[in-house]
Parts: sequence; structure tokens; C-alpha cells
Amino acid sequence: MPTVAIVGRPNVGKSALFNRLAGRKIAIVHDQPGVTRDRIAAPSKATQVACTLVDTGGIGGNIDDGFDAQVTIEADIAMETADLILFVVDAHDGLTATDQALAQKLRKAKPPVLLVLNKVDDPKHESAFSDFARLGFKSSVFVSAEHGRNFGRLCDEIDNVIAPLASEIEAVAEVAETIGIKLAIVGKPNAGKSSLVNAILKDERTIVSEIAGTTRDAVDLPYSFQGENFTLIDTAGLRPRAKRDNSVEVFSAMRTEKAIRRSDLCVLVIDLAAGITSMDRKIAQTILEEKKPCLIVLNKFDLYHPGANRTARLEEATEHVRKELFFLHYAPFVACSAKTGGSVDHVLKEALKIRKGAQNIPGTGQLNRILQTAFEDTPPPIDGRLKKRLKLYYATAATNEKYSVIPVPTIVLFVNDKRLMATSYESYLTNRYRAAHPAPGIPIVFSVRSRSRREWEPFKKPQGH
Repeated sequence: MPTVAIVGRPNVGKSALFNRLAGRKIAIVHDQPGVTRDRIAAPSKATQVACTLVDTGGIGGNIDDGFDAQVTIEADIAMETADLILFVVDAHDGLTATDQALAQKLRKAKPPVLLVLNKVDDPKHESAFSDFARLGFKSSVFVSAEHGRNFGRLCDEIDNVIAPLASEIEAVAEVAETIGIKLAIVGKPNAGKSSLVNAILKDERTIVSEIAGTTRDAVDLPYSFQGENFTLIDTAGLRPRAKRDNSVEVFSAMRTEKAIRRSDLCVLVIDLAAGITSMDRKIAQTILEEKKPCLIVLNKFDLYHPGANRTARLEEATEHVRKELFFLHYAPFVACSAKTGGSVDHVLKEALKIRKGAQNIPGTGQLNRILQTAFEDTPPPIDGRLKKRLKLYYATAATNEKYSVIPVPTIVLFVNDKRLMATSYESYLTNRYRAAHPAPGIPIVFSVRSRSRREWEPFKKPQGH
């Protein structure tokens, strides 16, 4: 979807504007001025055209405290990532030095800039804010984010800009389906991602260096293997947010996270010789939260206890991975060495296995039989607060269209009261589903919906069961 970035100094009403466009209140916390470490994104509910809203964080208000650097970084992030920039100012404060400095940067932006003069509750007062015309932006709109004044016009202005972009993005998405399986090669710096890509391609296509962070951009590389098309997305290594010390690293991290979202399969590269770290777990958690198919690559296997035999090393590595990345239990893994090329071809072979296994989604009848048997074998506990037990009326599997290459099913459960679904029982149902219908590498997503008994008849025991 097109991206709309909201830019402005602190206390101009950016949070109120963001929340009103998003249609819900979202807490926005900035842990330091300048580049916001915890950037917030949400889909717009107010515009006709679907788009993603991004709060880029307020810049510092002290002109003597690193002001120029903060303005540059904040404006650069908006100009780099957005399709439209909403430049928010506080009309009642008047034109400040911070506004002027930020406007100077934004006038050079490729995306269009819409000047939003906030905190104007009465149209009679609009003529009093003529000073802002000196900023030189062609489009502007007076609003009151707190009270919703003029929000219809603001949404119209946004729609006018992003509607053509949305059509272009749809066209690009259709073309993208012909490029095969998109593999996002992700991991911490120096895990060997670029070396792995080069080993797969059998070509020095990406720069390999001992210096962590050499790869800055997400690079798309087409490749054909066993008659199948792939696109390898070599990404920058993700570092903890506290260690991203410049705008280039922030851009790199954002591109990597975007690569995860647009991929069909995430290949999480682990430096097995160094062991699994907190950053590896963080990246794995991001993959899990995005509900992405995943394959774990244990790189540098040749350096992992080289004195022991391969079977013993593999058993120990398996135990290590399953213990440290227990929440990513659905992901199979491949042990290889990108440097020597050992077992590298197994990465794409395993990716093809994951895709093949994902295609065979159980039909409604089979799915209901699997879950009915699970309920009968181990009934849900009685909820102590609600004094009743979870009952399943019906189940069906839905697949999001954007996961057409490697489908990720959402199992929709119609129950008597969704509040009765305990996390432990959902895990039990996941395990029973996987036992009956293995799909390595594919996350299982449950969507629990409350329905009355009148709407759905309870399960009847199948004949011959």
C-alpha cells in the first residue's frame, strides 16, 4: 500500500492526527529526540484509498542541541520511505525556526508534501495564519485533529495523491507473481547472508566483508533452480535499535523489515559457530509476528565442534536451535557452510518442499474431523471466571490472497465464546492439526469467533467414527 508519513516538531498534534486517521488511539512513545527508535505504523481507516500511516516522530525543539542533525535525519527518513508527506504545524504557535528548517529540507523531497495547519477550530481564524504561506508549499489544509474539523477535506487531499499510486502498486504486484518464490535472506550482521547468496548463485554478486553491516540495501537477485524461479532478497543485517547510530542504518533496518513483509519465505541465517543470540531471537520474533513461512539456515556448520562426527554435531545443533528458538518450532532447518559451499543446494530444495507442503490445505470436512477428534480426546477446561467450557461449532480454513505462492492458512473457529479459548488449548489444537496435516515451515494462525448455538449446530459424530 502507499505510505503516508506524518512529520513535524513535537507538540503540534501529530499523535492526534495519526490516531484520527488510523481510527483508533495508539500510544506513541519516543525514547529520544531525533530519529525515533519505536516508529509506529498503522493502516488508515479514514481515507477511501488504502494506505499505511507512519509516524516519523517529533524532531528536537532546541536549536542548540544537535538541531541540524535531527532535522536532516527526520526529513531524510520521510523523503526516503513515503509516497506522501503530511507536514504538520501548530497554527497557533506561528511559524517557528524548527518549522522553517524542516520545510527547507522537505521542499527538496521527491514525494509531494501537504502542509497541515493544525489546531484551527474556527474557519474565521484561517486568515490569521498567512505567515505559513512563506514556506512555499502548493497544497495546504486547515484542520483540528482534536475535534475532527475539516478532516473530510484532508482525506480527500490524501486520496487524490495516493489513488494513482495504489493502482501502480497493484500492477507491480501482478507482475511480481511471475518472478517465482521470493526468499528474504535475513539475519544479524556477519551471519553470512551475502556469502550464502553468492554460494547459491555460484557467483560473487554481493559484497562480502568481515566488516559487519556491509550490505545496506535489500537487493533482489533472480535465480533459476531445478526449473523453478526464485528471487533472492539479500538484506542488511538487523542490529538492535539502540545500536542504530545513523540514518543509513535506520533505512537499512526499515528495508529489511519491508523485505520480510513482501517475501514468500523468510530464510533466517544463523551463525552457528557463534551460537544463537538475542538478536537472532528478535529477528525470529519479527518473522513470527508477520506470520511468515520460515526456513532456518545454520551457517558455518563446518566451524561448529569440528572435532566431532557430523551426526553428533547435527544432533547438538538441533537441540540448541529448538531450545533457543522454541517459538519458531514450525521452521525446518538446513545445516551448511556458505564459505565452503557444503549443503548449500539444500536451502532451495527445502524451500521447494515447504512450498509443496503448503499447497495441500485440508478441506472443510477433513479440518472439522481433525478438530472434533481433538476436542473429544482432550476437552477444553471449564473457565473459572465464566463458569463454562469452550464449544466448537464449525471450522474452516481461509487463505490470504497475498500468500498465493506459499499459502498461509488462517483456521477460523466458530465457538460459543471466544474468551474461553486459552493459549495453552490453542497450542494443543495447533499440535493436533500439525500431527494430522504436517506443513513444515508454515505458521498456523487461528481466528476465534463467537457464535450462538442458534447460528451453528454443534458437531455431530461422523458415521463410522
